[in-house]
Amino acid sequence: MELGDALPAIRKPVPAAAGRAWIERLAASECPALTTRRKRREEQTGASHDPIVWVEAQGANVVDADGNRYVDLTSGFGAAFVGHRHPEVVAAVKRQADRLLHALGDLHPSDMKIELLERLCALAPWPQARAMLSLSGADAVTAALKTAVMATGKTGVVAFEGSYHGLTYGPLAVSGYAERFREPFQAQLQSDVHFAAWPGGDVSLDAALGTLPEDWNGIGAVIVEPIQGRAGVRLPPPGFLGALERSCKKSDALLIVDEIFTGLGRCGAWWRSVGDGITPDVICVGKALGGGLPVSACLGSEAVMQAWGTADREAIHTGTFYGDPLGSAAALATLELIEREQLVRRAADRGEVFAAALSAERIPGVLEVRHAGMMLGLQLERPTQALTVTRALLEHGYLVLPAGAKADILQLAPPVTVSETQLAGFIASLRDVLGAR
Repeated sequence: MELGDALPAIRKPVPAAAGRAWIERLAASECPALTTRRKRREEQTGASHDPIVWVEAQGANVVDADGNRYVDLTSGFGAAFVGHRHPEVVAAVKRQADRLLHALGDLHPSDMKIELLERLCALAPWPQARAMLSLSGADAVTAALKTAVMATGKTGVVAFEGSYHGLTYGPLAVSGYAERFREPFQAQLQSDVHFAAWPGGDVSLDAALGTLPEDWNGIGAVIVEPIQGRAGVRLPPPGFLGALERSCKKSDALLIVDEIFTGLGRCGAWWRSVGDGITPDVICVGKALGGGLPVSACLGSEAVMQAWGTADREAIHTGTFYGDPLGSAAALATLELIEREQLVRRAADRGEVFAAALSAERIPGVLEVRHAGMMLGLQLERPTQALTVTRALLEHGYLVLPAGAKADILQLAPPVTVSETQLAGFIASLRDVLGAR
């Protein structure tokens, strides 16, 4: 098989000599926090958590510095929805690189930036839309939070336990995934944030809605993921997003939906929230948008985004590389691929088959298979078990991620181009790994 559709080929230790040499250089230059995290995981699991060093990727395959080949079921944190190094995305980037790498931002924009803005607005769920481009998902969330202040004049935000919106200051303040992320910086974070409960498990829909604030006078926004990804692919019950939408309308607050992970086809719809029957005021998009390059956007309805258009105010939210020509060209090629190849439908169909196959296997130690399109969470039996299992799967040639506050969930987000053979190989390897424990 060609690289992209191939099964794993692990011929050397993970990592071997070449990889270890790179890791030694990494340990001498990267932020110590990342090295310490790997050491902590080693202490928790009793196994090495030294990373592999990527040197090549194509489709669903990754090759490391030692020549080992893997199947990537993470899509590089979701960015490679259309597959790594898709030929059409690469060709678009090369054409653009030969023509224009950088323009003058919002002052004198590139043609590619304008085309991408038009394309995104055409995909938005409102009759008329406006967009703000940026680089990371956290950038898009920052723009959305600022938009809520501009549109409502209120700074308060409702967010949710387990939520993850990024780690820069604005998004960190509304991320309820782990208090330890916020605690060192608490004095510098936005303080007017109310964390409500996420429905599921022992928390009913009514009980979760009962934790929303009683006084909405100072609240300008509710920010929510349609599915909580990092928290363990936690799907809300039917009616939850609709109840939030009604609360926002009643209280003159904006409903911000973070579709950075779930959007652009990942969950079998262009927008997971719209597929659930609601129309947000603002949508954040990223990850898959750039086809592997850093591109994100904050989309809003015309009425909401007009709050930025005060004639006597200069541009108060912008960035040197926001809407850069190279990223814009990659995003346009990616959106064209998703639409032309009907990848939204493919994600829905393939995800359904994959989830059904995992459930039918009744793999010992997998308590539940949760999914929406090509976004899956496998609930394991014990806390921290996902740390051990992800490492063992890596040594079998499969890249997956631990998720959940207790690290008891395997998060799967394969490229939509992953082959049935590669998915079947993963199921067999998962059975082997869990059967050996």
